Amino acid sequence: MNHLYNLIKKEVKELLTPASVLPIVVMALVFASLGNLTGTAISESQESSATLAVINLDPTAENDSYAAFAIEVMAAYNVTLVYNGTSASEIEDALQAMKDQGAAALLIFDENFTTSIKAGEKAAIQVYWNMKGTGLFDSLSSAPVYNTLNVISSAITMELIEGQGSIVDAANATAPLVTYSNTILGDKEMIGIDPMTVSGLLDSQNMMMPILIMIIIVMVGGIIISSMGMEKENKTLETLLTLPVNRTTIVAGKLIGSASVGLVFGLIYMVGMAYYMQGFNLASADYDLAQYGLSLDLLDWAILALMMFMAILCALGLCMILGAFAKNYKAAQSLTLPISFLAMVPMFIVMFTDFNTLPLFLQVLVFAIPFSHPMMGMNNLMFDNTLLVYGGMVYLTVFTLATIFITVRLYKSDILLTGFRFKKDGSAMSLMKGLRRSRKV
Repeated sequence: MNHLYNLIKKEVKELLTPASVLPIVVMALVFASLGNLTGTAISESQESSATLAVINLDPTAENDSYAAFAIEVMAAYNVTLVYNGTSASEIEDALQAMKDQGAAALLIFDENFTTSIKAGEKAAIQVYWNMKGTGLFDSLSSAPVYNTLNVISSAITMELIEGQGSIVDAANATAPLVTYSNTILGDKEMIGIDPMTVSGLLDSQNMMMPILIMIIIVMVGGIIISSMGMEKENKTLETLLTLPVNRTTIVAGKLIGSASVGLVFGLIYMVGMAYYMQGFNLASADYDLAQYGLSLDLLDWAILALMMFMAILCALGLCMILGAFAKNYKAAQSLTLPISFLAMVPMFIVMFTDFNTLPLFLQVLVFAIPFSHPMMGMNNLMFDNTLLVYGGMVYLTVFTLATIFITVRLYKSDILLTGFRFKKDGSAMSLMKGLRRSRKV
């Protein structure tokens, strides 16, 4: 029994290390935060009240106007009106007020609103939706508006039933409204499309690119760190470092070769994911966002591929730095977790929310993680967010050069062979000393 206990204790001690536990704890916190974010977004979407702008074009006297009655219903329903106009010339002002004050939509009651209802026909409401972002959560803000429209419809139905004399057609009486939707997203105005449809059409890049980049980073990162662990275990790294080859050349060869393979994998995955996502977009085949400028040309795809290549270089640079800590292949496996963590966090954030709608501290966090830039690249290129695109490319370049510089210094020192030595008080001294040592081969 003592032998069994000792063996179990040995295995637990080897497996239950800070390097293996910390990433799991962090990931649990990330998932808990995402769950809280999801619950908050769903809770907000289920709220009955909404913030709206309204223009009433119905000229009917207020005491006999169903449009005026609908506005009274909204007030009783705790709807906040940021603009209340009565003329078509006020549409631009109402749209600006909607954007400035973050209202969910602008409702325009048709000039024949009351006449149509009294004739037993459906009355029209023009809806300009204020879509604040392209994430999966951003389209949920339209739910309170739909709730408000349903309340107005029910109130008018009850008014018709109580009046009885106005009812001409039962179907129109029970569903007296018809809405025509236009969606405003940034500086794009999409005629005849509601936010849910736009969100569905944009799902391909909202989901494809983040998942694609995450898979590539995790896969290529795992390969390079495991490779360094095996090189140390098999003593091939010592042979490589004794060759009459400049250490910078060795680092450059490893990075460029691995990054090229990663880019090829990425392009293959991109083609496969494109066909995969195409099956989900068949239901929305009647809409083409390209007519609103929401498409990518050849230059955009080249920029996206370059950003992907640069992100892979960043990942490989980090992996080669982490690989210096790997004593063997087994130790290398746990060192892939930080890279996986850095790839998964922006993946979830970009999939569910839009960068522009994030709080400032989250924007800084997402921007600081290099893998987030190609994940956001497709959306940014579609919506002409050139500052974020080129700023991200500059950041990727600086980050890559920094990791390459550190990696070259590590390869020019003997830390890769001697490892990191610690003082008895626990402070690491060999890193600084090692980097100051002679870097001659």
